[in-house]
Amino acid sequence: MKQDNNSNLRIILAVAISFLFIVIYSYWQKPTQAPMQASTQESQHQTSGNENTNGALASSSAPIASSSNNMPSSTQSPKAPLNGKSDDIIATIVSKDVQIDMDSLGRIAQVYLKDKKFTAPRQEGFFDHIKRLFGFASRPQEKIDKLPLLGTDALRPLEVRFSDVSVNNEAFTQAYVASKDKIELGGTPQTLVLTQKLKSLTIKKIITFYPNLKYDIKIELDRPDLPYVITNGSRPVADADGYAFHGVLLETNDDKIEKVEDKDAKTAEQYNGAKFIASVDRYYTSLFFTQSPKGFDAIIDSQSGTNNPLPFVSLSGNAEIEGYIGPKNYQELKQIYPILTDVVEYGIITFFAKPVFLLLDFLHTYIGNWGWSIILLTLIVRIILYPLSYKGMVSMQKLKDLAPKMKEIQEKYKGDPQKLQQHMMGLYKKNGANPMGGCLPLLLQIPVFFAIYRVLYNAVELKSAGWILWINDLSVMDPYFVLPLLMGVSMYMHQVLTPSTITDPTQAKIFKLLPVFFTIFLITFPAGLVLYWTVNNIFSIIQQLMINRMLDRKKALEIEEHKSQHHHLEKNSEKK
Repeated sequence: MKQDNNSNLRIILAVAISFLFIVIYSYWQKPTQAPMQASTQESQHQTSGNENTNGALASSSAPIASSSNNMPSSTQSPKAPLNGKSDDIIATIVSKDVQIDMDSLGRIAQVYLKDKKFTAPRQEGFFDHIKRLFGFASRPQEKIDKLPLLGTDALRPLEVRFSDVSVNNEAFTQAYVASKDKIELGGTPQTLVLTQKLKSLTIKKIITFYPNLKYDIKIELDRPDLPYVITNGSRPVADADGYAFHGVLLETNDDKIEKVEDKDAKTAEQYNGAKFIASVDRYYTSLFFTQSPKGFDAIIDSQSGTNNPLPFVSLSGNAEIEGYIGPKNYQELKQIYPILTDVVEYGIITFFAKPVFLLLDFLHTYIGNWGWSIILLTLIVRIILYPLSYKGMVSMQKLKDLAPKMKEIQEKYKGDPQKLQQHMMGLYKKNGANPMGGCLPLLLQIPVFFAIYRVLYNAVELKSAGWILWINDLSVMDPYFVLPLLMGVSMYMHQVLTPSTITDPTQAKIFKLLPVFFTIFLITFPAGLVLYWTVNNIFSIIQQLMINRMLDRKKALEIEEHKSQHHHLEKNSEKK
């Protein structure tokens, strides 16, 4: 029926457009700031002279606390940074996996991750070698010793700003003194004391560092009622890739997540009773949190010129706060403080994507390989959706069997749409067929696919996680396009095995081209996602073969039963 064919085509196009939307959105949402290399970062760290090294905080948008309501009331910035000293490293905290540099303004100047999970270069593929052969690409990316997380011209964690303008200006011209210049961080926490003596104020930052990248900070002032703000810093820039949230998010005491994305911070906003405030990119975060039931007062200001969000916590006098800076590893954040797992954010589909990740993570604890965990997850999803898939496939088979009768009705009532619709609905009802039933499993795959896409794209756990053979990193595209091609072939095979009611030649051609379109769509997607879709197609093929055999057997039994009844009737007729 033409109407049914149009419905099928609309659904097919809706699915194709959904995937196209993901691809285009991913491309246009990529941040403009590229990841920094360690060599560049280190060279800039050695810079001195009259350069403004305060970065974002030296801009006119940096807030300082108001003595009345702790909201930003002044846009004054310090008159001058330390002369050539604001980037001096006065203390370094090192372990086998991390290095944290503290500068002379008492801030975290840089955090370096040294684990090979984060320092491994991008896996090159077939076209990289071809482009290099013809001179269209540079030499391969070299492995770096350590990955810097923070931008050089960005708001740095632990920077303090005062509402008293004179104190604030002096604080940016007087260096801190560190109790130690180097700390070896082993299996136990280590404490660093930073002291800054001003004319009218002495400031102490007592920072305890933990092996899991958590830290506690205690601030002591000899003026107990002096208001100020402290920041957890701008978001990390170690990963500038695409379709992920980049900006500041916080959770309030009523469990509400507030998010301000890069370029969307218009005015300063205050949030009372916050549980945590976090600056995040795709894989990493710098955050403050408190386990106090009252929470803390957080401020998200707007950076002048960029409208990027700048995070602060408003305090007064002596205060204590907890922090973390590093990868958004779900289990590690959960061990530090369970609420921090909300920092791992999947967008509008978080409510569905988070349980998907938890299931995947649960499978990984027993399997130990993320690739095989994805395959097992795919099988579980197929089993859950099997009842609907079975009904859809049976419905498609019934529609295929009814195609001749549908064509007769279409020819008979082609000039009367109302009667055509009436007789078609009667045919469906009589034979228990549903024209939309075959499309339901395909439509259900869209939110599942999108949720798994967000999980695999945002999970730092999959970074540099290999599967087998050439797949060394499930978080990036297959360098040799083997999985996308297998996905296209398996999709075509499933298409051939699936009963179709499409009779219009143009629609049939479009339907046959879908595997090609989907292969092109998915060719640059993370290998883990393409692995899921490929295995999903393989399971669908197996399921379709089983159902086809079951339906053929059922049809053969019906024919035999019909013959038996006909033979019985003939015998009765002869007796009469």
